Amino acid sequence: MSHRIRRRSVLGCAALAAALTAPVGLASPASAATAAPVIDFNGDGFADLAISAPNATVSGVADAGYLSVVYGSAAGADTAHPQLITRASEGVPGDVTESDYFGSWTAARDLDGDGYSDLVVGGYHTPVIFWGSADGLKEGVALAGRTDQVGAGDINGDGHADLVAIGEGGLQVRFGPFTRDGMPASVQTLPYDERQGTQGFTVGDVTGDGKDDVVTQHGFEERQYMSRLWKGTSAGLSTTYTSSGYYTVGGVIADVDQDGYGDFVARQVGSVSETMNYDAGDVRVVYGSAAGFSTRTVKINQDTAGVPGVGETGGDDHDGDQFGYALAAGDVTGDGYPDIAVGVPGEGIGSAREAGAVVLLKGGASGLTGTGAQAVNQSTSGVPGVSETGDNFGRTVLLADVNNNHRADLVAGAPLEDGTQATDSGAVWVLRGSKTGLTTTHIASFSPGSLKAPEAGARFGAVLAD
Repeated sequence: MSHRIRRRSVLGCAALAAALTAPVGLASPASAATAAPVIDFNGDGFADLAISAPNATVSGVADAGYLSVVYGSAAGADTAHPQLITRASEGVPGDVTESDYFGSWTAARDLDGDGYSDLVVGGYHTPVIFWGSADGLKEGVALAGRTDQVGAGDINGDGHADLVAIGEGGLQVRFGPFTRDGMPASVQTLPYDERQGTQGFTVGDVTGDGKDDVVTQHGFEERQYMSRLWKGTSAGLSTTYTSSGYYTVGGVIADVDQDGYGDFVARQVGSVSETMNYDAGDVRVVYGSAAGFSTRTVKINQDTAGVPGVGETGGDDHDGDQFGYALAAGDVTGDGYPDIAVGVPGEGIGSAREAGAVVLLKGGASGLTGTGAQAVNQSTSGVPGVSETGDNFGRTVLLADVNNNHRADLVAGAPLEDGTQATDSGAVWVLRGSKTGLTTTHIASFSPGSLKAPEAGARFGAVLAD
């Protein structure tokens, strides 16, 4: 299975902490020319889910955070055998600390080359690598070097997974294979421009040369700057960049038209950061080519023909729809073309403001369009739950083949969903892919309570590892 095109998009820890306490802020698997990497911690062929609850109280400590791992199976998400990972778990480096927000950023890839996906988990303190095995995740070790956020890919095309990180000195590439003590084979650091600080990045093969590239997103104080493409080479990441020509945040890289080049799909924003929460939301597609970004581009929003809903801006008392707040890529229909799941967490459903929704945009030979687009929310027939004000359904999204039927399933998070015993405990839904798109039969829905994990204010589903 090809592991060439993959996305990563994250905010800095300070920005993410703010997002976790705000009504709605900003977030971001993508597909290769054939298929996306399968995140499979136990090597059984089924995609596994690592779901963060960074605001959870652990061992009486507020905002310590944890992850729940839900393994895939032929029947779908196996919620009967979850794995709970906290700083208090046996063998995990570091202590349970207030405001650590453990799980506020994650990345999964086979870092040591043993055939099992590994999981990197971070917060405000020491990041940890959990090694995959036939029995699932185990053996937490500290990741070497300070890290604020991380993504994964193969930058130099040598077949070993690399980590891309915002770390000491700027944007880093930590080349694999990694040793079992958390050390990379080597490290490359690109200079940091504090005036146009790197807010996040997306990893994937735009040029189709078998080496992953990195698209960085930039902002400083209230200003946004245009995103930049840094090409992967056999020697590492290029030290020069080309501009996308657009102000973007978040994103995925996926070959939506299957021409052999990864296409950059991201939320397009204005040049002023503070207006984002009130935007109706736009998704910008910049198509790839052998040279990098091509001149072919398109903007898609809820006013695009075929896309369900209407783009609505926010006001003083509520957020806008924020179409594109979260993005994920994968082949839901099994036709060979990656589809794009678009989170719309500010979408109003009836009288419920910011209840949230997810829109599926389908890839095809013509690229990404609104044709055949599909929308789901908690008021959709067959979807468990009720659309309520402030749920933010779709604030996080992931497309992963949990039941290994060669069609990606939608994993949608609503971290502000209220549980039976607590507010903002969070919940996650898994909707199966089918030949025609997402189906509302056999939906799995689970929350901290159902997984026997800490519930109060946990914001379960705030991060979905990819």
